[in-house]
Amino acid sequence: MTKQQNSLGQKELEAVRLFKGVAIESIQPLLEGCPVKRLKQGEVLLHAGSSNHFIYALLSGRLRVHLDKLLEPVALLEAGEIVGEVSVIDGQPTSAHVVADEECRVLVLDEKTTWSLMRTSTEVAFNLLVVLAERLRGGNSVISSSQVLQREYKEYALIDALTGLYNRRWLDMTLPNEMQFRTHQSLSILLIDVNEFKPYNDTYGHLAGDHVLQMVAATLKGHLRSGETIARYGGDEFVVVLPDAVEKIAQEVGKRLRKAVGETGLGSSDWRDLPPVSISVGWAEMISGDTPRNLISRADESLYRAKEERHNAPTSG
Repeated sequence: MTKQQNSLGQKELEAVRLFKGVAIESIQPLLEGCPVKRLKQGEVLLHAGSSNHFIYALLSGRLRVHLDKLLEPVALLEAGEIVGEVSVIDGQPTSAHVVADEECRVLVLDEKTTWSLMRTSTEVAFNLLVVLAERLRGGNSVISSSQVLQREYKEYALIDALTGLYNRRWLDMTLPNEMQFRTHQSLSILLIDVNEFKPYNDTYGHLAGDHVLQMVAATLKGHLRSGETIARYGGDEFVVVLPDAVEKIAQEVGKRLRKAVGETGLGSSDWRDLPPVSISVGWAEMISGDTPRNLISRADESLYRAKEERHNAPTSG
C-alpha cells in the first residue's frame, strides 16, 4: 500500500459523499495534509476487530465489506463512499473486513481532520450523520436477515425431510416440556408403525417405501385434531402426542387413525400400482413420576401386543 501527497481537484472532492453540497474552498486547507493511499486488488484496508482512527473516502475503484473473511461480502462500496467512520466516532474496534475489490485510491482523514471538518462545515456533519444512519439501517437489515435464516435453519433442523413431519429431535425437545407442563393434567401418546414395512420395501423397492411413508404421514397428520401433534420417530415409526387425553381417548384416536390409513389408497409410485398398507398402534397414558423414556417404553410394549394380536388373528375365508 503506497501513499502520495494530496493533489485532488475540486470535482474529485465534490464526488465524495462526505463533501456533498460543501463549499470545497472552505475545507481545502484542512485537506491539504491528508494523504491518498493506493490499494492493490485484494489488499485489506481494515481488519475486523482492529482499532482504527481514520475515515477513508474512496476516490476510485471499489471496496468489499465482509463480516467474515470466508463469507460473501455484505456490501460493495463504489467511488464516493466512505468507510471507517463508525470506529472513528465511537472509538471501538472495526466490525468488518474491508478489502479492495480492484485497484483503489482512498483519501485518508485522521480523527483531528475529521472533527475539524465537522466544526468548519455543518454540511460535512450532516453528510456524516446521513451515512451513519444508512449504516445503522444496513446493519439492522443484516441482523434481520440473519435472524430469518436462523429461524429457517432451526425449523429445518426439527423437520423430517422425507415426510415433512416433526422429527425425533423435535420430539426429544417437546415431549419433556409437555409432560412437565401437564404434571396435574392428562397426556397420552401413540406409537405407530407400518405393518410388514421391511418386506414391502424389499418387494417394491425403496422409492415405493418412501412413497408409503409419505402417504401414511400425510394421512395420519390429516386425521389429527387441534392440539394433537405427530413426529416421525424413526424408520417407519411415528409418535402422536395427545394433550389432555386419557388412555381411553388415546385408544379411540388410535382406532380412528388405523381406519384412516386402511382406507387410503396409495396410488402408484415408480410406475407401479402399490397395494395398500396398514398400521399398528400402541398407546400409553402419562402417570405420576413418568419420564419420556418410560412413557414411550410403555407405548412400545402396547404396540408389540397390538402387532402380536394382529399376527395371531384368524384370517377370513
